[in-house]
Amino acid sequence: MEKEKVVLAYSGGLDTSVIVRWLADEGYDVIALCLDLGQGVEDLEEIRKKGFKAGAKEVIVENVIEEFVSDYVLPSIQMNALYEGVYLLGTALARPLIVKQQMECAKKYGATVVSHGATGKGNDQVRFEIGYYSLDPEIKVVAPWKIKKFYQAYPGRQELIEYAQKYDIPVKATKDQPWSSDENLLHISFEAGMLEDPWTKPLKEMFELSVSPEDAPDEVTELLIDFEDGVPVTLNGEAMKPGVLLKALNDIGGANGVGRVDLVESRYVGMKSRGVYETPGGTVLLAAHRAIESITLTRDVLDLKENLMPRFASLAYNGYWFSPQMKLLLNLIKESQEGVTGTVRLELYKGNVTITGRKSPNSLYDADIASMEKDQGTYNIDDANGFIRLNALPLQIYHKARQKK
Repeated sequence: MEKEKVVLAYSGGLDTSVIVRWLADEGYDVIALCLDLGQGVEDLEEIRKKGFKAGAKEVIVENVIEEFVSDYVLPSIQMNALYEGVYLLGTALARPLIVKQQMECAKKYGATVVSHGATGKGNDQVRFEIGYYSLDPEIKVVAPWKIKKFYQAYPGRQELIEYAQKYDIPVKATKDQPWSSDENLLHISFEAGMLEDPWTKPLKEMFELSVSPEDAPDEVTELLIDFEDGVPVTLNGEAMKPGVLLKALNDIGGANGVGRVDLVESRYVGMKSRGVYETPGGTVLLAAHRAIESITLTRDVLDLKENLMPRFASLAYNGYWFSPQMKLLLNLIKESQEGVTGTVRLELYKGNVTITGRKSPNSLYDADIASMEKDQGTYNIDDANGFIRLNALPLQIYHKARQKK
């Protein structure tokens, strides 16, 4: 009898390596899909070998870096998106691409089941499963961390580590360093273990993409980033694909201690969660993009984007990438970037990113109008009197009425 096929979102880490073995023991033919999103820490060929050793029938490794950056990271940067004011959505933006690739893989191999290694308390379970059902309402989902038989046998990371050691499955996590990490080209995140106490300071050796700001160089690093219609195209005069450019900014930003965030965030499932993030390149790119928009977009367009940004961030964070709302916002973002073209100059110094210049052929900045030292030009100072009176009128009426009481 032919076994049912399952496509597992496989990272090669502790959880999904154990899940490969567990699914195989449950009677599935496991297709482990590992996507190269720019994580770069492990040898992807070693991940392939590890997947087969864990019990996978097939292990597929695909490079999707440029698709990830162009179709997911850049729209978020172009929206200037931050969740709860600081988080650049590094994990959340990767999930819809993984979902899309899983569903395409399931179709190709005739699999009727998809699976993931997200826990029953986190955001990723929602992101994966809402994504699956959005792309195929009839798909069957197996989520081991929500199956009693699985989570009772492996209630914590220590048990998973012991299971992996029992079957000689090599994993990065150890009993001495029990935190969990997730990496792609945009960022690396750390959670669990010692980080579950929000008062516990992260260990210095935990960080992988950046030096501590106090250990960063004592001199300024200057950068020039060119944009064309909202897309970064050159770094210091050298043309690069977006993924290559982001990688270069990761290296430069990380060397200058840029992009560390320690956040207690509001998970979609209702609880607070502590996460530590390194996003050096994304932090630099976001600052540069805001700078080029400041000179190329009208106040009203900037205001509209600023008001819609939290909605975009929440939709991405909560797993609604394939929703009608997100489709509308993505179209708006694309339209808003027309003419967002020019050069931004930045300085990096000990964790700080400072904008020192911006210029654009589409600049809305007119020095003759803005200058305090030149003639009025097309701006008539006398017009300001009527402008102020009309804008003050509602407040005058309001406060006059209140004074009568």
